[in-house]
Amino acid sequence: MFKKILKRTFQFLLLAFIVIQFFRPVKNRTEGISNNDISKLYPVPEAVGSILKTSCYDCHSNNTVYPWYAEIQPAAWWLADHVQEGKKELNFSEFAAYRIGRQYRKLEEINKQIKENEMPLDSYLWIHQGAKLNEQQKLTLTTWANTIRDSIKANYPADSLIRKKK
Repeated sequence: MFKKILKRTFQFLLLAFIVIQFFRPVKNRTEGISNNDISKLYPVPEAVGSILKTSCYDCHSNNTVYPWYAEIQPAAWWLADHVQEGKKELNFSEFAAYRIGRQYRKLEEINKQIKENEMPLDSYLWIHQGAKLNEQQKLTLTTWANTIRDSIKANYPADSLIRKKK
């Protein structure tokens, strides 16, 4: 009796696994560079652009390079949710569309998260070992973000850089 239940359960799970393969999330891919891309608003040196593409853009842009397991459900759903959350938090492809205060804060958050080794996420680094930032790359990114923040601070009134209380 137990064997029969176990066999039926396995068959049901196998059928469910096969069926969910037909329900795929939309891929996060766009052609070309968005008009709102950070590089359209601020200078992005080649070294910084290379780091961003390798370590940040899969989750924080409109163009994700997907690993092989993104074709298998439920991993694709998990990845789609992860990318959606990442883009909601910071999207380099839409950065120029942010209000100036949000741009300023996001650059500050980039510094903080890099210095505290919060980005890239450990779960991302399991598969993407090349995305791990070394100390020179961290310094390059934080210096770049600070330079842009200093430029924003010099060109905009201080009250436009703080979050308004509701």
